[in-house]
Amino acid sequence: MVEIRPFQPYDLPGMYRVCLQTGDSGKDATSLYHDPDLLAHIYAGPYPVADPELSFVAVDQQGVLGYIIATADTLAFEHWMEEHWWPGLRARYPRGMAANPADGTQDWWCVQRIHDARPTPDELYDRYPAHLHIDVLPRGQGAGVGRQLMKTLLDALRVRRVPGVHLGVGAGNPGAFAFYQAMGFSVIRPDSWGSTMARPILDV
Repeated sequence: MVEIRPFQPYDLPGMYRVCLQTGDSGKDATSLYHDPDLLAHIYAGPYPVADPELSFVAVDQQGVLGYIIATADTLAFEHWMEEHWWPGLRARYPRGMAANPADGTQDWWCVQRIHDARPTPDELYDRYPAHLHIDVLPRGQGAGVGRQLMKTLLDALRVRRVPGVHLGVGAGNPGAFAFYQAMGFSVIRPDSWGSTMARPILDV
């Protein structure tokens, strides 16, 4: 049995593991990182700290097997990150660690992202101010867990009267792309790395 429930602080280690084990376009990225927490410091950790009411987990007897996390206001979240999240990580991971060792690992890219991230206005946020990340381990895929997580989050955003939500999906993850299409998302900005997809919330 899988339970979908609101995030609790003790879920964070499990969420970090899920982030890493799905971090290579849905596949296990453990071999790509010397520091197993680095990827999740960017893509998982800040969301439940900034707004825990928009973070939900899927849990079975083995622990956290998936999550969905979001912010209702992307630009405000980026400003929060600049003030509260990035400074500590920039101190922990100096910019000198952003040199590419050319050994296939990706720690350097994450360090570069930590130092280069800045709040950036985008006209996309007018219609789709929220954004989300969703990750589910293989043992939870194909059983409707992702769909339940997405519905739970969309309901929470609807209560807040958020007009729309967007996300990014890499070109190397066609399964995720098909899932987002099935959940009502469509491509609004293709790019070399993949696509930005979005869907309205209040008028659906």
